Amino acid sequence: MAVLERVGDDLWTIEGSVVTFLGFRYPTRMAVARLASGALWLWSPVALDERIRDAVASLGEPRYAVEPNALHHLALADWVKAWPSLELWAPPGLAKKRADLRFTGALGDEAPLAWRDEIEQVRVAGSVALTEILFFHRPSSTCLVGDLVQKFDPEWERGWRGWLMRADGLVGPDGGTPREWRATFLRRQRARAAIARAVAWEPEHLVIAHGTSVATGGAAALRRAFRWLG
Repeated sequence: MAVLERVGDDLWTIEGSVVTFLGFRYPTRMAVARLASGALWLWSPVALDERIRDAVASLGEPRYAVEPNALHHLALADWVKAWPSLELWAPPGLAKKRADLRFTGALGDEAPLAWRDEIEQVRVAGSVALTEILFFHRPSSTCLVGDLVQKFDPEWERGWRGWLMRADGLVGPDGGTPREWRATFLRRQRARAAIARAVAWEPEHLVIAHGTSVATGGAAALRRAFRWLG
């Protein structure tokens, strides 16, 4: 199986290893965008090994790395070690959590100048526990989603774990937001505004960090996944 999977114009995904969180198994996925300058922009970098390093290097020089939220960060040190000039950009809460890493700047509703012409972003606020940045890669019409949308095949987990995933709405064609994250959104109006902006991007594809990505009809899938916001 190829390490790099092309999503669209100048955007590829890489499957990472399976990680465990609160007793559940999660597949991991990152994305690599090649900017017009030739520099590579990395989203949610996965655990780095020789195959992944060589595949990324075949596309160009990694210059920027972003994370969707403060839960994604475990592989960053290895990526900086491999490419010391790599600029790290932190979602809310991550710079404080990883004081051992040097971040170039913070991520919010406005994309930095370095990628503003090609990649948009919006901060999904309103939760007391998790703030996530959604990104939109214009050339490939792709929205990148970290933990707020998860979509698993029915056979991914069995037994009580599989039952909980189905109860949370994470299994099936649409996927959704885990119940525990939904409960933390006490200011849903702010989140609704962010999702409305993301839907207005009209993405064709959704690249999902944990689960099966959406190849077509991304805007409709995004709208359905967040219908719990009301």
